[in-house]
Amino acid sequence: MPSDPLSTTFAALADPTRRAILARLALGETSVTELAEPFDMSLPAISKHLKVLEHAGLISRGREAQWRPCRIAPVSLKQVDGWLGNFRRFWDENFNRLDDYLQELKTQETAQVTAQVTVKAAAPAKHRVRAKKEKQRGRKSG
Repeated sequence: MPSDPLSTTFAALADPTRRAILARLALGETSVTELAEPFDMSLPAISKHLKVLEHAGLISRGREAQWRPCRIAPVSLKQVDGWLGNFRRFWDENFNRLDDYLQELKTQETAQVTAQVTVKAAAPAKHRVRAKKEKQRGRKSG
């Protein structure tokens, strides 16, 4: 197993069975037997997964009479979240810059369309004025 806590946590999270166990424990504490039910593996195999999760600080196991409840221990998950926070900030900043750029392109496109519509609207008006002048000239000369 890796020596630093973050690597140990990621190594524990690398297995889909252990992630499924954590997802179940996020709903509340439960016994090892209840945790093992949805999996097609032996109770000792589930216990090995639980030991890996416990070693990584992701779960804690208690003892209440004969019942051994497992519960999620969020401290290691907070460390992972803190580490991922740097990347979250990176992606948020990049997406914000992308949003700004797309908004700028949209503004430019809207300005171009507005300019084209204005030019097209002005052209028929000039044509009407010219036609009216020609018609008036025709009346004067006739």
